[in-house]
Amino acid sequence: MDGLLSLKEAIIIYLDRSGGLSKHIEDCKQTEAVYRFSFDVNPSDVLELNATLGDCILHDPVKAISLFQSVCYRSIKTLSLIDHIQTENQVNVVLKPTHLPPFPNYCLDLSEFPRGYGPMRPLALEGLVIAMTRVTKYTQGARFLCSEEKCPCSRGFHHIRVHAPGATESATVRSDFTCFLCSSPLKEDVMSRVLGDKQLVELIHVRAVDVLGVHDADSLRYQSVTLFLRDELCNSMRIGHLYRVVGIPAHVHQWPNVTWSVEACSIRPWTPKCPCLVSNNFQYLQTASACSPWKFAAIVANSFGSPVIPPGIHNTLKLGLLLSLVQTEDNPDSPNHLDVLALTSDTLIIDRLMRYSLPLASRGIHHALTGELLASLSRDEHGAGTANIHAGSALLASGGVCLLGDLTCYKKDKMDMLQSALECRTVSVCIPGKKYGDDMDQHLSFPVQCNFWALADAASPSKRTARCDNVVLESYLYNHPLLSMTVHTLRQAMSPEEPLYPACMQFTTQDYKELLAHARELKVNMSPEAERMIHSYYLASRRVRSDSGQRATVSATFKVCLGNAGASALVFPPDAVFPCALRDLDSLHQRDLMLEESCKQILHFVQTYVTCTVEE
Repeated sequence: MDGLLSLKEAIIIYLDRSGGLSKHIEDCKQTEAVYRFSFDVNPSDVLELNATLGDCILHDPVKAISLFQSVCYRSIKTLSLIDHIQTENQVNVVLKPTHLPPFPNYCLDLSEFPRGYGPMRPLALEGLVIAMTRVTKYTQGARFLCSEEKCPCSRGFHHIRVHAPGATESATVRSDFTCFLCSSPLKEDVMSRVLGDKQLVELIHVRAVDVLGVHDADSLRYQSVTLFLRDELCNSMRIGHLYRVVGIPAHVHQWPNVTWSVEACSIRPWTPKCPCLVSNNFQYLQTASACSPWKFAAIVANSFGSPVIPPGIHNTLKLGLLLSLVQTEDNPDSPNHLDVLALTSDTLIIDRLMRYSLPLASRGIHHALTGELLASLSRDEHGAGTANIHAGSALLASGGVCLLGDLTCYKKDKMDMLQSALECRTVSVCIPGKKYGDDMDQHLSFPVQCNFWALADAASPSKRTARCDNVVLESYLYNHPLLSMTVHTLRQAMSPEEPLYPACMQFTTQDYKELLAHARELKVNMSPEAERMIHSYYLASRRVRSDSGQRATVSATFKVCLGNAGASALVFPPDAVFPCALRDLDSLHQRDLMLEESCKQILHFVQTYVTCTVEE
């Protein structure tokens, strides 16, 4: 008895220190028959206050809830917080551990099997959201009365049933309950039923996404875990995002099946930690090329992809891919996307380069033609019958890159869907009301926060790519001799152990991965001079395009569409960024001079047309 009193005292002290007591008083304004009280609990703080209570929260949550329920009821009666409460059964307490000790016994790895044989206590897990349902209703608590009028349980609040982790709706409300006093059938007081919100989410281990970047989705099967979100946790997760969840594993009994699921207690966004250290080789290169604003990027792009293509080929495309890999921040408040479309006469080489580059992204998804690109619907398998929204490749690649492959293989309806998603950067899903048990259709939108990579055969008669390469995708046209690629392939086949390009091999794939990870962490701000130059360039371009007598002809082979503003008003050759082959220091210096001359041309163009606009 003294032990229980000490535990209850510790609960009161903890609630007072953590602000839970004031929240409890505020929540007493409810007018339901069953009063729900939710408390966020940090087990580490509780362990410092009372080790026995902390251990109870971590290993025996049912007993901990009973203790908190007794304390809440006693405080309500002592402080007269609720006038009409009669029994302790009317108090429904939900404990939500916010953190768990950082030990293996408190972590649940979604990639380990078998599951379901461990203790049903709070565990921490991490995963990626691949599907979720709409928010539906469930029964938080219900009041039952004895059908025998002479029984004391035919009135009052003796039979109260509340939801427990892992329980289905039939475990809370059904028609075959009996009175514990006289064993007569119970009937529900429907007017006293308390409803709450419920949402189902499917999680997979984050390593399962890495597999989708290499193999076709149709050839794989990966198992997801169903997560139950209730009440204030509903709509706290988004498809395609990573989360760290504290939850209680439970067995959901739906005869004749038993499903293993997790009842969520707390949810936090999660970003995996990756090494952001730049290799010594790249540090030496940066120091040696600090005198030029262009040399470092030129050498990095020139050497990139040397395991699959020779250095010096497709440098502009490689630079675009590297910039796209850096610009993959998953931040809806500052959406900056850099999509890449390569038009080429040899799609095989470009496809190899893009496949090689995809694993370097923070998250890379290789879309299969037979798979779903945006989103799909299915019926929920857990008895609710509501719509389950499954993420397509674009949503799974949130914060990363979605490789589309050859666009000439896509059908017209797929291309129309892709163009719509690229224009508005959202995926719209229509849920038919009649099919999924609702009175009216529901329309949901999900943001598309990934970069798209695609390629197409420039000589193909198909016009499917014509509608998207001038809308949002950075487009590049390539047609290089195949001799160097042939030599590269033969040397790889004949001497697989010998480094083909010793100067480039000092920058390994891992070095590039760490460099890109470091670059993604940098917070880069545009200088006022650069902002003025871009703004003036737009003004000058608008001036030229509006003047039919001075409209410039745009190169058909290379154009950069900034912000969907249309074609450039200046004419640049296809190799403007890499105007000469990079063989030695002299060629790097020659490239610097040519780029400086291009900058002067841009400044002269801006000064000429912006000045004319101001004078007029």
